[in-house]
Amino acid sequence: MEVKKKLFRISGKFLMGDKYQKFEKEVVALKKEHALELVYSDLGSKHKVKRTQIKIEKIEEEEVE
Repeated sequence: MEVKKKLFRISGKFLMGDKYQKFEKEVVALKKEHALELVYSDLGSKHKVKRTQIKIEKIEEEEVE
């Protein structure tokens, strides 16, 4: 049985100082939940923002070959 990975294009905004900064990230994961976790983790470590300061606006999903 082959596991199909998917490409997730996630966009939204996060609070940086007193303004929201837009972002768009592409991640490869098995499930949408895993992709979201990667985005939260990446933004949190790079920009020191909490998960409650990140607003996800759109998630697009594609099959990866």
